[in-house]
Amino acid sequence: MPRVIDHDQRRREIVEAAKKLIIEGGFEAATMRSIVTAAGYANGALKHYFDSKDAIIAATFESVLHETEQHMSALDPDLSPADALRGFVEAAMPLDPHRIRSGRVLLVLWEHSVSNPDLARQYRDLLTTWRVELCRRIAAARDRDESPDAPAVGVIADEIISVAIGANVASLMHPVGDLIDRHGAYVDALMERLVG
Repeated sequence: MPRVIDHDQRRREIVEAAKKLIIEGGFEAATMRSIVTAAGYANGALKHYFDSKDAIIAATFESVLHETEQHMSALDPDLSPADALRGFVEAAMPLDPHRIRSGRVLLVLWEHSVSNPDLARQYRDLLTTWRVELCRRIAAARDRDESPDAPAVGVIADEIISVAIGANVASLMHPVGDLIDRHGAYVDALMERLVG
């Protein structure tokens, strides 16, 4: 009886191999040859799943964005508005080795996304969705009868997004985990400022 091949699982394995290579050596390290070797497949096997390196990179980018969205949406719906905001902010910050690695992959792929309109659109969509949800959570946590569309709420959301991106960039320059305490202290100070 022929062996049943799980093609989706193989695609995921190829994407995970690409992520690992990007984390360890940057975008240039993720060649078709190195990806196929890291994934443990024979040369030419990638063509059955991805027709180009761009297709693998797009799938890798989508995978990391999806992981980020999952972290942000996996919060307990019964949390207080302040705790829900804290959890949402923490999900985007490099506060554990997994999120640090995911952030590193996204940062490496940013440069590539500038010249790839589909990747750039995906990232813009994530940022737009992230900002809308942040505004909603900030307004609820501050409990001042503010609209999520209030300019002051938008300014705070933009600050959080900028700090999260900056924190991920800073994490690139340090050994994994060295800045977790600093980034956690920012979240604590932010929450104190917003909700006391």
